[in-house]
Amino acid sequence: MPDPAADAVTEAAPTILEIAVQDVSGAVAAVRAGAQRLELCTALAATGGVTPGVGLLEAVVEAVPGTGVHVLVRPRPGGFVYAPDEVAVQVREVRAAVRAGASGVVVGALTADGRVDEGVLERLVAAADGVEVTFHRAFDVLAPSSPALSAALEVLARHGVTRVLTSGGAARAGDGLARIRTTVAHVGGRVQVMAGGGVRVADIPAIVETGVAAVHLSASRAVAGDGGPGGGADAGWTTTDERVVAAARAALDRPLTHQPQTD
Repeated sequence: MPDPAADAVTEAAPTILEIAVQDVSGAVAAVRAGAQRLELCTALAATGGVTPGVGLLEAVVEAVPGTGVHVLVRPRPGGFVYAPDEVAVQVREVRAAVRAGASGVVVGALTADGRVDEGVLERLVAAADGVEVTFHRAFDVLAPSSPALSAALEVLARHGVTRVLTSGGAARAGDGLARIRTTVAHVGGRVQVMAGGGVRVADIPAIVETGVAAVHLSASRAVAGDGGPGGGADAGWTTTDERVVAAARAALDRPLTHQPQTD
């Protein structure tokens, strides 16, 4: 008899849509529009994102039950070389996020000479106590050479990091496709690769074809608001745009026109 398994077509796992959110309403809107995972942070537009408060995290976890909420743990804007007291704060923040119900944490630390800081990473992974750990775009600060990327990915794999977020070293992931593709090839599935950073909906098909496991974007819109002299003046803020999330979901749901390239 014919073996049905012999005729089965092996398909790549669907690409996950992760949305960076900053508030409860944004989290709800993102999930309603098709996000499968959230990264929770604050001050995204102004700083690139810093650690949110535990109260916000608890409220988001309650508002989107069944959706993975991953918390950015970043104590300040700027570079990723941290003083001992900043590392200690991050360890506390990771533990607090896990206690509050986070499904994962998003971290990253580098040495002064531009390598992944293994000592800090080991402490943060231990504090995560088994929840998923994503290494954020500190990865994009690393040297672009293949040996440097390979060495960094080996460190992440050795310490049990679940995934790495990268724009391929470019300001926008859509402009970093070659390095993203190289990263996917180097890691060989041991660490998931998630593309993010300035992602536009039009970029998504090309990003998916690099073979990434997930696409990450903020899908945000600006909100005007004058805080006066004590509240940031007219800085305003950003929140999730449900229409952009829905468009990203639709782009991911379209079938690929080519097989993902991994070399």
